[in-house]
Amino acid sequence: MILPILHGPRDLRIEELPLDTDNLKPEEIWVETEISALKIGTDRGNYEGAEQVPGAPDYPRWVGDSNLGIVRGIGEAVERFCVGDRVLSLLPHQSDYVADENSRIVKVPDGIHPEDAVYGNLYTLSAHCYWKGHFRPGENVAIVGLGVLGMGAVAVGTAFGARVIGIGNNETRLEMAKKMGAHETLMHNDPELHEKLNEITDGDGVDLVIQTANPWPAYRTSCQIARKNGRVAIVSLPGRGEPPLDFNPLDMNWFYAKGLSLIAVSGPESYLYPAEEGHFDGNKRVAFILKLMKEGKVEPKRLVTHRFHYTDIPQAYEMAYRREKSMLGVIFYWKETP
Repeated sequence: MILPILHGPRDLRIEELPLDTDNLKPEEIWVETEISALKIGTDRGNYEGAEQVPGAPDYPRWVGDSNLGIVRGIGEAVERFCVGDRVLSLLPHQSDYVADENSRIVKVPDGIHPEDAVYGNLYTLSAHCYWKGHFRPGENVAIVGLGVLGMGAVAVGTAFGARVIGIGNNETRLEMAKKMGAHETLMHNDPELHEKLNEITDGDGVDLVIQTANPWPAYRTSCQIARKNGRVAIVSLPGRGEPPLDFNPLDMNWFYAKGLSLIAVSGPESYLYPAEEGHFDGNKRVAFILKLMKEGKVEPKRLVTHRFHYTDIPQAYEMAYRREKSMLGVIFYWKETP
């Protein structure tokens, strides 16, 4: 198999490693990759050697976790998949792989464009921001940070019945957010930000803020714009790669005095009723998001700005490292680039 291996910060090399596809274990499947997607924020942090990247192993290590492929072989006991099925996994950028059928792999229904389907796991994380943030249909939701994950939160929120406000630092991203369904968009440094949010929400304020941006100023904005007794669902890694703080992150003016709930979007959300084992688990949540894609309610491909052949993966990561604002949705093709 062919895959990019990170040997150290900004040292990404395309390599070839052996893969035995002729001797599959009973519950293993062999998948040939069609396309994979770059998660600019997380993958860039991995690439540049930022600290506190969850789950990152020592060097050398793989990169990426959004892989869409075709099942080419199955073990004798495999029940969930057939040869020819298209599947989505959390596995790295690589030409093909062998995995247990019971791992985080989901069959993709027919009728979903591959450049939508490859974002199924990422958009499930966007949806988890709502589930973990105790969202209720009709609430006012502000998305702080309009990268791929934030755009997913915009699109999913619209499908869920939220009144969505996108808040970013680039006019182009604001325009993209409107294409994804945002009802309103605002610049984070708008001097009338609070007044405009009050007007947009008819004086009710922002019920739930979903923070997808890492910089500390984004955290401060998130806490400041949430209404009294509102919630801030934090899916970013606040302060990663940032200099020391120049403010108190738990300032009484916006934490204690407003009675905010700061929610880490990690792990399962609380559940009112006893949950059955396996009820709406990870794979079922991804399948739910894929159904929204099939129904045309969520279309990540609208945000694809760059398509690369896999041999250009190091170049794409270097562009992300330079924080080129033109990059948003980035797809790697493992056969031929369209």
